[in-house]
Amino acid sequence: MEVAPATGRLPSATDRMADLPEEIETADRVGLDVVGIGGHQRAASLECAPAVIPTAAAARTNNNLVENKVMKVVMILTSHDQLGDTGRKTGFWLEELAAPYYVFKEAGYEITLASPEGGQPPLDPKSNEPAFQTEDTRRFEADAEAREALANTVKLADISQADFDTVFYPGGHGPMWDLAESPVSAALIESFLAANKPVALVCHAPGVLRHVKTPNGRPLVEGKKVTGFTNSEEAAVGLTDVVPFLVEDELQAKGGIYSKGPDWGPYFVQDGLLITGQNPASSAGAARRLVEELAMSA
Repeated sequence: MEVAPATGRLPSATDRMADLPEEIETADRVGLDVVGIGGHQRAASLECAPAVIPTAAAARTNNNLVENKVMKVVMILTSHDQLGDTGRKTGFWLEELAAPYYVFKEAGYEITLASPEGGQPPLDPKSNEPAFQTEDTRRFEADAEAREALANTVKLADISQADFDTVFYPGGHGPMWDLAESPVSAALIESFLAANKPVALVCHAPGVLRHVKTPNGRPLVEGKKVTGFTNSEEAAVGLTDVVPFLVEDELQAKGGIYSKGPDWGPYFVQDGLLITGQNPASSAGAARRLVEELAMSA
């Protein structure tokens, strides 16, 4: 993100939260088929015929396994650091990584960070300026474990949905150039959804959905409730003519049922397994909704 020439700055974390109600629109959740335990289960034995395990005991065992399972999330960051042809730097937006990171951490998740090129992804320098720092960004900067993970992201091509329960895409302007045009990223998102695993993207990252398809070849967002960085927010930071496309326009062009909240205020929507957030202030809420979705489907 960049400072708007007209205003001199983006709303700070404190400014944008003042007097803005949290408007959250949630679509009906997708029904899930739950595999239950039948009248009995059979346990194999080395020396005797299969023994019958009572239904109640089997259910308790199954519930314990679910409760003890450590959820695994992969967070996909950009590797792109050039803000068009302006000569300025871009990358991922720190709050959109840090806030969800600690939502997942506090939920007991195992977190993997990935990027197209692997290694240290570029940070949008604006996102770490004092006006945009938050408690979570400062916590991340002081967290040696988090900084080590960030310095050594896994290559996107080495990520398999089979190894994770969900995927989360932080934004920043960088993803509009690399992840939005990445067939590897598109295929990864498609594979998570095909496996009935939820996907979340915030701010500019919903633009990454532009080439993601349904199994029948239609745009993924067609007919789905979505949100993302608004045209007015892009205009406020003075980058309407710099970015390769506008997130709001692109989601609508692909048939998405686009909605938005007040500029810079927290707003996210869910449609089935797809969760999208509007801007940096929406990242923690979108992550919490993702945790709730996984808890419901466990």
